[in-house]
Order: sequence, then C-alpha cells, then structure tokens
Amino acid sequence: MIQGPASHPQDTAQDTAQESEPEATRRDADVTESARANRGWWDRNADEYQVEHGTFLGDDRFVWGPEGLDEVEAELLGPAEDLKGKEVLEIGAGAAQCARWLAAQGARPVALDISHRQLQHALRIGTSFPLVCADAGALPFADGSFDLACSAYGALPFVADPVLVLREVRRVLRPGGRFVFSVTHPIRWAFPDEPGPEGLSVSASYFDRTPYVEQDEEGRAVYVEHHRTIGDRVRDVVAGGFRLVDLVEPEWPAWNTSEWGGWSPLRGNLIPGSAIFVCERD
Repeated sequence: MIQGPASHPQDTAQDTAQESEPEATRRDADVTESARANRGWWDRNADEYQVEHGTFLGDDRFVWGPEGLDEVEAELLGPAEDLKGKEVLEIGAGAAQCARWLAAQGARPVALDISHRQLQHALRIGTSFPLVCADAGALPFADGSFDLACSAYGALPFVADPVLVLREVRRVLRPGGRFVFSVTHPIRWAFPDEPGPEGLSVSASYFDRTPYVEQDEEGRAVYVEHHRTIGDRVRDVVAGGFRLVDLVEPEWPAWNTSEWGGWSPLRGNLIPGSAIFVCERD
C-alpha cells in the first residue's frame, strides 16, 4: 500500500505526540536515526493516515501511488492469473491492502512494516496471511523465501541506505524473482510540496541529496525522508544486485479528482508524481 505521505507530513497528518510543531530542516540523518524517527512517526500517525486515505486505498486494492494506478491494470508483478500460489513479500505494507489483494488472487503474501500501529490496522480490517513488524534493512526471512516482492511507497523513501534494503530483498528472493517498488518521483524534490499553482515553480536544487528532517526542540529527528535522483535510484538497483526491467512514470488519469498532500490533478497533468521501478533478480 502507499505507506508514506512522501509529501511532507506538515501538509498531511499532524504529529500529535509533539507539544509544539516540529522544525522542518534539511540535514544528514543516518540509518539508525532515520529508522527510529520513522518508526515513531508512523506509530503516532497511523490512525489519522488510515482515516484520511483509507477510502482511496480501500481494504483490498493494490494501488501504486496517488495517481491511482492499480495493479489490476498495470500487471507489474505479472498477470493476475500467474500470481496464484506465489509467495510474495510486501514491504512497508501499512494496513496490508496490497497484500490482501494478492491473497484474493491466490498468492501467499507476507505483509511487513516497521510500524506496529500500522499493522494493527491490518488486523482491524482482517488478514488471512502473516504480518511481520521489522525493518526492511534486516529482513527476518531465510534466503530464497519468496517469488516476488513489492513496495508501494513503503520503506525506500525513508531509509538512509537503500542499497542495504535492495540487497536484503534480493537475498530473500529466489532466482528470477521480481521486485517492484514505487517512490515519490525524484523531480518533485525540486518543487514546493503544494498541490496548487504555487507548487509549479522550481524552488530547490534537484541535485541536493540532503535529507528532509523534522526534529523536536532538542534536535531529535521525528520524521526523515531521503532524496535520490533518478540516476541514483538506477545505480542503487544495480548495486543491490538487480536488473532494471522497466521504469514507469504514471500519468494522472482524468477520473482522479482528489488531492493527496502535494499530489493533485493540476500538478499531475504537468509533472510526474511517482516513479515505479520494476527489477528482477538474475
């Protein structure tokens, strides 16, 4: 499912655990700090996230991003009829909407998320498959456990070392396995995170990889998001041991009139909002 706001959270959910609004800044944040901050953020904000976006996501849809590209039509993991019996790992599953859709096709999914509270929402909706609370950089599975892996805005935008995650995913996939993941389109980092006309003018360098951090009064990160250019993402995929099969940039469909943080029909018709990487393990 679309786990991250990827539009910065001051434009979506509020951090109710903080007495004052966190300070937004750009600074370095390592693997440990990023994981700790984002685990806490998602545990605190899972309820509001599911209330705000639950209708769009549904209980058992597989949506790749705010544009609404559905796996039913995209078939990035392969034709639905070929999913039957496949063991599939969903990373950054949130309330496990994607995993629930996979199960309905006859697949055998496992839904993994760093946030315990997000997985409680998966239990609330109901599951017939395992839920695992763990970090994507240290997957608790044996080598070659899965046929496929997927992540719709989960994990990759929020980790300081994406190659570590990609290598872990490769490790748990069987030879020939496919990993498909979606992230905020890197070009969006050059524009203000606004859905209206003010979000159409470049305001920052696309090449500035400094993480976006929200921190409390003592300077502790409470939310971290990491920027990678398109070239960085491609190199990460290769360094992780994958072959890039396709790079999908969904266009904004006419039926989608909703806004999601910085995503909107106005911006979606002019600049890409999501990037989906289709990778295979040789």
